[in-house]
Amino acid sequence: MATRRRIFNKYLIAGAAFSTAAITFQTLKPNSVDSPFINGVVRSSRALITITSNIIDYKYSLHNINPNTNEYRQALSELHLRSAKRILTMCDANKGIYIKAGQFVASIKQVPKEYSNSLSLLHDQVVPYQFNAIKQVLINNLGQNCLSEMFLYFDEQPIAAASIAQVHRAVLVDNYKEVAVKVQYPGLEYQMKFDLVTMSLLSKLVGLIFPEYRFNWLVSEFEKSIACELDFIGEAKNLERIGEYFKDNCMVRVPNVFWDLTTRQVLTMEFCRGFKVDDVDFMKRRGISAVKVAKALAEVFAEMIFVHGFLHGDLHPGNILVSAEGKNGFSLVLLDFGICKQLDEEFRLKYCELWEALVIKDSTKIQQIGEYFGVGKYSRYFPVIFTGRTIDSKSALGSGMSAEEKKNLKQELKSLKMEDISSFMESLPADFLTVLRTDGLLRSLTSKLGAPLRVRLLAYAEYALYGLLLKADSKSGSAIGVMRLRLKTGFRYFQLRLLFGILGLVSWLENIKHLSTRKFKDLLTSAGYVVRNLYRPLLTAN
Repeated sequence: MATRRRIFNKYLIAGAAFSTAAITFQTLKPNSVDSPFINGVVRSSRALITITSNIIDYKYSLHNINPNTNEYRQALSELHLRSAKRILTMCDANKGIYIKAGQFVASIKQVPKEYSNSLSLLHDQVVPYQFNAIKQVLINNLGQNCLSEMFLYFDEQPIAAASIAQVHRAVLVDNYKEVAVKVQYPGLEYQMKFDLVTMSLLSKLVGLIFPEYRFNWLVSEFEKSIACELDFIGEAKNLERIGEYFKDNCMVRVPNVFWDLTTRQVLTMEFCRGFKVDDVDFMKRRGISAVKVAKALAEVFAEMIFVHGFLHGDLHPGNILVSAEGKNGFSLVLLDFGICKQLDEEFRLKYCELWEALVIKDSTKIQQIGEYFGVGKYSRYFPVIFTGRTIDSKSALGSGMSAEEKKNLKQELKSLKMEDISSFMESLPADFLTVLRTDGLLRSLTSKLGAPLRVRLLAYAEYALYGLLLKADSKSGSAIGVMRLRLKTGFRYFQLRLLFGILGLVSWLENIKHLSTRKFKDLLTSAGYVVRNLYRPLLTAN
């Protein structure tokens, strides 16, 4: 402990000196931050000051407070919130990769809610670059006279700005087609290398001071995702692959790529109109059911995960639009394919089996799959994470937990420490972390759209079973063996389809009951109004 404290003090003193020097240099010579290296030093200094402040706060704020008391839990929540706000301010100042990192952390529901809630604000706080900087990127990638030779019109004001790029609307010279041109911010590849080294060192520093807080898995996953996202050619290929999967789905639209105007830093694609998927007011104005949108969204991403094993990994409202065009009165427009993940085929099948076990509440199978994924005893929390009920729950799928179950779970979770959470997250395979993050984002969106939990659960369960049927179709071996496997899987599929039908009927009856109750209340209110108006003259006369 004494050795660790000496190392901590050494880091603290060195970091303070380094950060002070960098910030002072920036203050005295503000124009020097045009240098990529100096700019990187300044960003790293902010990060070091922020993390050091948080370390000191965590180190001493909970001192002498009993961990088993409500006072401790309240103090810890306030501490999480203070630390999250510091990181939010730092990410906003550093921009670029740091904003992307903040958004990445916000999308992981396993981090304290104070962090996810605070850092989710970064989705709406991105300031676009000046057009001169964007113009230079276009010239470097498409040629000196690209704006006049290739585009009939190019709007200098971006229609969207994200953490690593901004999008401009344009019209092509050749065919007058309207396109969206996504342009990467200048200097990001150098910034990425510099910033990732900083993040890795800081995560190791935190782990050194607090062994129970291990975030190397988080930095590793973010590093993989951001490296892919900076390659727009790879994104264009992802876009076309997703488009091929859903070409026959009238509910999904994926823009076409213009390859002659696409490079590693510039992506030109078909311009698609629509509103953000969480814009409920737009849906009300157009008479679109938000719950139906949520159902379509859940089914699309369930198909990606369980059937194709290739999914869009950046599921936030700006990347999914709702268009008023479509066979059923609307369609989903998918955008931004920089973070896409190819799941291992063995993982896809095991994940399908996990969801089958979750639906039928097969606790033995859940624990076996947990062993396969390497999480052992923590597999008992899979039902809580994915379906909102405990492994021993008697409640129906999507109905939540009883008061007694909530009480027991709360008591059980009190015994878990940060060490347990770190061990759980480190044990999970990379593919599991990807679907866990996607599921958290999907759950947040369907909740905003007012859809009951059952909508997402039924979509997942149905496509998981369909994914298992694909195994039966592709299994090699004798014809008789394949036929037996198909019959066995098909029978399970039929059983659970029947279960889904019953659950759907229950859901429909609940909706009818709710609607009837509301209409009955409205009828009583109207009747009361009429009666009062009829009797008011008599009462006035008296």
